[in-house]
Amino acid sequence: MAAAVSDDVWAEQNTTPDAIEAALRELLRRRHAVNENLAPARVLNMVVIVDRQWKGEIANRLERAGRYHASRTVLCAVEDGRDKLDAVATVSYEEPGGGRIGVMREQVEIDVGPEHVGGLQTIVDPVLVSELPTIAWSPHGHEQAVEVLLPLIDVMLIDSDDPRDPVEAFARAQELCDRVYVVDLAWLRTTPWRERLAAAFDLPQRLAALSHAIELEVRHQGGSAASGLLLTGWLASRLHWEREPLAVEGRGDLTGTVERDQDEIAVRLRTAVQESPGLAGVTVTCTRGTSLSLQRGVGGLDAHEELLDGSSRDWKIVGASRGEGGILGEGIRQALLRDPTYGPALGAARELCPV
Repeated sequence: MAAAVSDDVWAEQNTTPDAIEAALRELLRRRHAVNENLAPARVLNMVVIVDRQWKGEIANRLERAGRYHASRTVLCAVEDGRDKLDAVATVSYEEPGGGRIGVMREQVEIDVGPEHVGGLQTIVDPVLVSELPTIAWSPHGHEQAVEVLLPLIDVMLIDSDDPRDPVEAFARAQELCDRVYVVDLAWLRTTPWRERLAAAFDLPQRLAALSHAIELEVRHQGGSAASGLLLTGWLASRLHWEREPLAVEGRGDLTGTVERDQDEIAVRLRTAVQESPGLAGVTVTCTRGTSLSLQRGVGGLDAHEELLDGSSRDWKIVGASRGEGGILGEGIRQALLRDPTYGPALGAARELCPV
């Protein structure tokens, strides 16, 4: 069973950034004095900008991120009509046993008003742990706050599936990529599918067939067109397909063709009914009737393959989905890594977007 987590808490109304930082230092000092085996985590800062009324929901999402918590999280909640800073600082830890070292993680919640947004850098900067990389996440927009904080930020966490228009989402992602490293949750939702497709076509005979693909169908939740386009963009960039904008058809499906060595590949992005964001299925069809299809199922992905001799086979790929909590945790972890394939996939996805 997991060890019980304990919290030391400080709170103050009408406070200042210096007072918050001093309170954190005092909380850490007192807890270390009681148990010298407890040490503060020092890996990553995280800044989160949210609407005040949704602060609890976002805090719960962060709590479900699994073991990939930032060392110090600063949550700034913007509330209309507020003109003073209220703050709560929490130091969380598990009491280590047997001489082991325990880790303390810190979370600060600062309630700010619209008039504070322009000066958010001066509010957040004193509360961050110096010389650590900083990731920022603004799930409710607040573009002005993001712009103000960019000089402090090393990594920006975004979700291209949030805006209804992928064109707008990808343009913003590209703009941020030119200034900081970007981690896109819509891209991370495609990770299990990219991993399984890459593994499936790693065998020489399948890789040869993939070079003669004739059709690609990507199925996605209605609100996850960006994920579908990013997966398509990943394949297009890796396989050197020549791209042009897809056309909108029917109930929001996207269709069109891409080319490789003057061969045409039909592309279709189709919406599917499912509760969770992200992809529902992918089918790659090659010449002579061979195909590989992956479909979201209970406990993993359902795989179906049509072979050259006319036979077929089905199998289950277990544990392919991380769930939304796992996606956010992976996004935080990716702040310490670098993925060279996102940029080319984003560029290709932008080229595939309908005009």
